[in-house]
Amino acid sequence: MQKSYLTDIANWQDGSGVKGIPSICSAHPLVIEASMLHAMKQDAHLLVEATCNQVNQDGGYTGMTPANFRAFAEGIAKKAGFPIEKLILGGDHLGPNPWKNLPAEEAMAKACVMIEAFALAGFTKLHLDTSMGCAGEPVALPDTLTAERAARLAAVAEAALKGSDGVKPVYIVGTEVPIPGGAMEELDELEVTKPGAARETIAVHAKAFEAAGVTDAFSRVVGAVVQPGVEYGNENVIPYAPEKAKALSATLSDMPGMVFEAHSTDYQTREMLRQLVLDGFAILKVGPGLTFALREAFYGLDQIAEFLFAGKRSETLIATVERVLTADPKNWDKYYHGSESDKHIQRHFSYSDRIRYYWPQPEIDAAVKELFALLDGVEIPETLISQYLTGAYVSVRDGKVQPKARDLALAAVDRVLEDYFEACRA
Repeated sequence: MQKSYLTDIANWQDGSGVKGIPSICSAHPLVIEASMLHAMKQDAHLLVEATCNQVNQDGGYTGMTPANFRAFAEGIAKKAGFPIEKLILGGDHLGPNPWKNLPAEEAMAKACVMIEAFALAGFTKLHLDTSMGCAGEPVALPDTLTAERAARLAAVAEAALKGSDGVKPVYIVGTEVPIPGGAMEELDELEVTKPGAARETIAVHAKAFEAAGVTDAFSRVVGAVVQPGVEYGNENVIPYAPEKAKALSATLSDMPGMVFEAHSTDYQTREMLRQLVLDGFAILKVGPGLTFALREAFYGLDQIAEFLFAGKRSETLIATVERVLTADPKNWDKYYHGSESDKHIQRHFSYSDRIRYYWPQPEIDAAVKELFALLDGVEIPETLISQYLTGAYVSVRDGKVQPKARDLALAAVDRVLEDYFEACRA
């Protein structure tokens, strides 16, 4: 089998060029397209990941299986002209989380089916996350049990690929982050993973993989998820504080061949992202920060369309979103708190960006399509771009971005991507 591009990621710090890689955690086609276009500008590889809740054998909230997601991503790549050989697909939080309301054995059986599907679909970066308790279990499980279950999943993936001549998957272990989907409350500060806990995570997984007969798979564990002290709530962002993570970063010297994976890096500044990479957090996950930027563009275009073509639509995009989200609150009501006025603001403007779960919803999807159809072929006056899409104004004035709806939406995502790709060049 071939080696993964990520196999020697721990050695990137010692060479020239890139020092880390952004991990694009989104299923929105415009986000993926923007990511591919940006990666092409830098002749870079692109890592796109799907979570267990987003994509699984039952379809997840996107309705896609791993094979469907691969076809979806490759379809966008073909349209964008992105070379398929530079596309890396990852599976995030692979474990029993989507079925944790079931008894552990049932949930793990489903998790085994899921990781086999990810492996067979050619996902070559697999994050094993079995830390959550299932029905009748405590919320957090002991490290040894978590590692045993992770090794069981790795064994399933390895067996599925036995005899294949494709790319061997690399694995990520550990999960000192909020559950898939993000934090469920406002946050003031976070405790950085203790160095001893990071070492213990690797040690118990090494033993568990050996016991499960998959030591070769453990040789391809290239990283561990830890908490470097970054996160965001609905209305605030906790910035990276390098001095607090110094001891944690130093433990990488005890873990040859490994890096740290940082989740929830959304909304960090470029300088903080760069510092994370230099401190060994070489895989930077970003998802809501990208769809937050896309939503800003959609809403700006919505206001422009209403100004230019008042009364042409029966309902604005933001009105459609509000109506659908209030009628179907299951993807946001556990995460948003406070008065009805507070929740109204959060539904549309929270950093957690729960709207991202609703873009595929038929009424909202139709409203977005109607918006873009209304603006199709329209050269938007730069004064309106200054008013409603301020972030794009300078690029439009400089001729780098065309004043067209689709170009402006892609550019909004691209501005966030620029921070990540530049930070990874360090």
